[in-house]
Amino acid sequence: MNARIGRTAIALASGAVVIGSLAGCATDQSAEADTAPSTDGAESTAPTSPSTGTDSTGTDGAEASSSSYTDGEYTETGDYTTPGGQEDVTVTITLADDIVTAVEVTGSATSGNSKQYQSAFISGIAAEVVGKDIDDLDVSKVAGSSLTSSGFNAALDAIRSDAA
Repeated sequence: MNARIGRTAIALASGAVVIGSLAGCATDQSAEADTAPSTDGAESTAPTSPSTGTDSTGTDGAEASSSSYTDGEYTETGDYTTPGGQEDVTVTITLADDIVTAVEVTGSATSGNSKQYQSAFISGIAAEVVGKDIDDLDVSKVAGSSLTSSGFNAALDAIRSDAA
C-alpha cells in the first residue's frame, strides 16, 4: 500500500515538473528582438502623425478646458542602465487635448546590442503611443526591447511635468 502511494506521489510530482517545463517553453514578445531590423545609425525616427501647427515652445496659445496638459510639442531625454552602461533616448511628443498625436525618439547608443535594441524600440514605439492619452502611457516592452522603455518612461514623466 505504501509503495502504491509513493508511486502516485512520484507520478503527480513528475506531471507537475512536465507542466512547469512546458510553460517555460511558451513564446513571448522577446523573440522579436532576434528578428528586429538593425540600422547603421543611432538616430532614427518613428512615423508620426501630421503636424498640429504648434510651435516648439510647447504651447499653441490655446488650452482646451477639458485638457490637463497644454497642447504642443515637448522634448526630454530619459536615461536608463544597460549591462553595458548608461544609455539615453531623446523623446519628442506632440500633444493635442492630452492625446499623443506624434512621437519621435532618437537613440544615442554606440555599442552593437544597445544600438540594435534602441533601433527596434524606435521602429515600434509610434504604434504603442500615438492616439493614446498621455496619462494612460506606461511603456514596458517594445519590439523586444525592455530596457529602452525605462528611458522612454523617464522622458515621458518629464514631458508630463513640462506640459502640466
